[in-house]
Amino acid sequence: MWKTRGPIRRLISPLEGLISDAAWGGVLLMICTAVALYLANSSWQHDYHEILTTPIDIGLGNSHLKLDIHHFINDALMAIFFFVVGLEIKREVLVGELSHVSEAILPALAAFGGMIVPAAIFIAVNFHQPAEKGWGIPMATDIAFSLGILSLLGRRVPLSAKVFLTAFAIVDDIGASLVIAFFYTDTITWSALGIGAFFFTCLVLCNAFGVRRSSPYVFLSVLLWLCFLKSGIHPTIAGILAALTIPARPRLQSDEFLISTRMLLDRIEEKREEESNVLKNKEKHAMISDVETASKLTQTPLKRFENSLHHWITFFIMPVFALANAGITFDGGLVNRLTHTVTIGILLGLILGKQIGVTLFAWLAVKLGWAQLPRDVSWKMLYGLSWLGGVGFTMSLFITNLAYGRESVSLDDAKVGILLGSAIAGIGGSLIVWWTLPQEGMD
Repeated sequence: MWKTRGPIRRLISPLEGLISDAAWGGVLLMICTAVALYLANSSWQHDYHEILTTPIDIGLGNSHLKLDIHHFINDALMAIFFFVVGLEIKREVLVGELSHVSEAILPALAAFGGMIVPAAIFIAVNFHQPAEKGWGIPMATDIAFSLGILSLLGRRVPLSAKVFLTAFAIVDDIGASLVIAFFYTDTITWSALGIGAFFFTCLVLCNAFGVRRSSPYVFLSVLLWLCFLKSGIHPTIAGILAALTIPARPRLQSDEFLISTRMLLDRIEEKREEESNVLKNKEKHAMISDVETASKLTQTPLKRFENSLHHWITFFIMPVFALANAGITFDGGLVNRLTHTVTIGILLGLILGKQIGVTLFAWLAVKLGWAQLPRDVSWKMLYGLSWLGGVGFTMSLFITNLAYGRESVSLDDAKVGILLGSAIAGIGGSLIVWWTLPQEGMD
């Protein structure tokens, strides 16, 4: 602990705990969703849609990239979101709950069931209809929103429940990413994809040769994104691929860091009686800079990227995405939209499909002896967590745009199903989990 803190530090310190809480990210997301719904059904409706279709021309020399604001949000900003998703996937596979097969089986099979059953229900409801191509929409789980809801239930929620939901949602993200890559790609421009493969290879080589600076990875990732944008494969996939190449090992190991910093701190201690002003004592200033450099070298690039982008994702990119994509115009009335097969398929998939798929496949894994329930998690609690898996929101909205496009008549019907289904799943899941929690003061 620092003995003293400046006035600015004392001012922002209470806010750090606030913005680090996933629940507040969920609150902001709900506010932005409400604002988008209001704008899409008010006198501002025309201005709202006009802003989203405003063109952006990004030029570099003779090259120009033209996107409207809506596409910039969905193709560029969401690529950063998927980059962080990729970092989380890599971390979980290397050192997290997915790093041990015995621990990964339960959330992996639960997630598999939570994808297969909702998709099957949607296909059954929309069989042989043009809207059938939206089968990937109810498969998704919004990891940030579902964990945010769980965190609202307080400290009585066992850590094992949060770990299970996180691992389950990570596997779900992997599935959603594969669905986007293989099933929501129309035509492929192979020349652009080939150049993209070259840049991806460069990223892999940077990792292999021990490059730990961020700038080469950022530069090559942007080039990879541009290639995917031109290739026909959705550019957010470039974000996931780039994330998988980010080094997960530091340049300086912990033991080396301790030895080097102890030596530096001993030397600083010897100089304590000299000039106290660091700016006037060049040698002391250099040693303090060396300590700072050593601490940075001990951090993994993967964790450094995660930490630097986390708040941008939670408090900027996801809320902006909600503002741009959650605006549903109820021209035909809410009742008409609720009776559409797209809406019904998504509602049944997110609410019924998730709870059946997750619970059934988890039960089979345990009964077959492949896995065990996490400590302090009962079957009733797992059932409640399966409801929270039905909070599709961000990922479901994203897949909706890929499945139907902005001009499709099914687009707003799908959004109604996502918003209503996610709300019911979130409320129902939180009530069930809360009911299964131990009472305060009980062992």
